[in-house]
Amino acid sequence: MTGFSRRQLLAAGLGTAAMGLLSGCATPGTHSVNAAPTVPAANGPVRLTYWAWLKDFQKVADVWNAANPDVQVDVVWIPGGNAGGYQKLYSALAAGGGPDLAQVELRSIPEFVLVNGLVDVSRYGANDHQHLYDPTLWKQVSYTGGVYGIPQDSGPMAMFHQPALLDKVGGTPPETWEEWAALARELRSVDTYLDCFPISDASPFASFAGQAGAAWLRPEEDGWVINMTDDATLNTARFFDKAIDDDLVTTAYGAFSPGWFAAAGKGGIASTITGSWGDALVQGVAGSEGKWRVSPMPTWGATGFGSSYLGGSTAAVLANSKHPKEAVDFAVWLTTSKEGIDSEIKNSGIGWSPNPGFIGTDRQQPSAFFGGQNYNQEVFVPAAQQQNPEWSWWPVTQQSFNILSDGFRKKAFGTSLVDSIAASEQQIITVFKNKGLSIRKETA
Repeated sequence: MTGFSRRQLLAAGLGTAAMGLLSGCATPGTHSVNAAPTVPAANGPVRLTYWAWLKDFQKVADVWNAANPDVQVDVVWIPGGNAGGYQKLYSALAAGGGPDLAQVELRSIPEFVLVNGLVDVSRYGANDHQHLYDPTLWKQVSYTGGVYGIPQDSGPMAMFHQPALLDKVGGTPPETWEEWAALARELRSVDTYLDCFPISDASPFASFAGQAGAAWLRPEEDGWVINMTDDATLNTARFFDKAIDDDLVTTAYGAFSPGWFAAAGKGGIASTITGSWGDALVQGVAGSEGKWRVSPMPTWGATGFGSSYLGGSTAAVLANSKHPKEAVDFAVWLTTSKEGIDSEIKNSGIGWSPNPGFIGTDRQQPSAFFGGQNYNQEVFVPAAQQQNPEWSWWPVTQQSFNILSDGFRKKAFGTSLVDSIAASEQQIITVFKNKGLSIRKETA
């Protein structure tokens, strides 16, 4: 992803005239905190508040608190982002309040930037720590010459599978998507699906298309350029259109839903391709310890990338924070230190570490659940290095995904994924224009 210049964001509609144009959220205001002088570090004790949907996160903050008596962090639980957490954040910002820090997904950063909701943490020394972070993740928080979040976790993708089910047809983990389709066809002969395809959630498809080389939106000097009908995207859509039409995947449920857990436990589904965080969820399949393994994500061949990301969040400093310097210090400790990363994994089941230099003590060890496989080192370390660096998030990402998911649901009534993507692209263009954002369709 390319970092945006201030001119590019202004051309894309991120000036003060656009501040009230996001639907479904309160507007914090028309003046950016980043135009004001920096806030000096406090002279005395500080209490920071961090709003997050991670479980038991106060236990993580308490590790910091024990070593930093003058900067204490209180954690407030909120619902997951679009399940209500973001609305709480927008409302608090609009009222002139809110926490010092909040968990904000990578894909939601541009929407918060659009309403002046975030502090440019480069003004408080964040760039001094850039070398500690995965470069692709750092690019996804970098806009207008600034940095609007500290990468907290991500989800490099791989294939979680049950070898005993693959063995029924003499199968092995597929190295390519073509091999994946062949294996899926064989498994149908023993009444097993290789995987599911959630037609009500376009997020996995976006990850598959990104792996194939797609980059749906990008900023240019005169605004945004959109291309959701490129070869990478449409070839991915054709592949899954055929997989659904040939009954190679089930669309009855999504991964880690009650239906999925029931099927996985009874031999009805053999694998799932998902983010690294899926390891904890797979362990919820009843009686399955030792029965799962992890292999690299299938690839699209000569073009594309070895893996993709599904999910990922940041520790972002909110615009009304009175102590942004101390908030940055905590966020960097949280996401790069051995103590912070290990505590996040132990207490909160955090996703993949954003620090390539330390993935977590437990993740360097073989896993008993996965049959003694040291899958994090073997599979996810290289997967995290095999990403599409050109993928960008945009200011109406969630609304765009809602539109795309609505289109995918029509697959059940005969509309192809290919056709729904083309129609969704036109709707997304309209959303941009209705919000006063400049956008044009890429032409050959």
